[in-house]
Amino acid sequence: MDAATRVKHLTDGYGTLEGAPLLAAMHEVFGGRIALLSSFGAESAVLLALAAEATPDFPVLFVNTGKLFGETLRYRDQLVKRLGLTDVREIGPTADDLAAGDKDGMLFRRDYDACCHLRKTVPLDRALAAAGLEAWVTGRKRFQSTTRAALPLFEAEGDRVKVNPLANWDKNRLEEEFTRRDLPRHPLEADGFLSIGCYTCTERVAPGADPRSGRWAGSAKTECGIHTTMIGTAR
Repeated sequence: MDAATRVKHLTDGYGTLEGAPLLAAMHEVFGGRIALLSSFGAESAVLLALAAEATPDFPVLFVNTGKLFGETLRYRDQLVKRLGLTDVREIGPTADDLAAGDKDGMLFRRDYDACCHLRKTVPLDRALAAAGLEAWVTGRKRFQSTTRAALPLFEAEGDRVKVNPLANWDKNRLEEEFTRRDLPRHPLEADGFLSIGCYTCTERVAPGADPRSGRWAGSAKTECGIHTTMIGTAR
């Protein structure tokens, strides 16, 4: 069954689920051949908590680009311990990748897209293939930006399925879940960083602005390249 057909079947069979029940169902449907991709950013704790509730050994992929805030790495360690996650896999560019594509570590100044491809997309593609994964979970939500406004619960991307359990959640619901579960916040959020990626390409967000406006500020770039399915269709 190809990914597009599988998406239709999943939508028909599980389209009314969300959160932990959906994650538990997907873990079973895919026989464990599914992983959650997390940046351990400003809103990540909720999805990680739901995954831990579904099953503590839900695989989590964490892309360490080598350009992340130290606060993000410490927050990752805090959440993993707090939630009891037992299968967090750190991935990232290899020394050979960097020697070939970003020898001086300054590629981000020359080409945002090339840097994201080298440090995020390539490691993720490699990890998905190596683990034989048939599906992966994202924390994207429709309210986050105009490019995500039409985000579906399930997407086909190549021969894999992407699952977006929080697609329909709004900011208020996220905040309620943070409070209900007493989840710790990313330490940079209080300082105005509402969408947190690499320190080289992340800025504070102005009050009332698009939460992702601090990413690659001043450029037309809105996505790192990992999530491209909805770009152009959701504007």
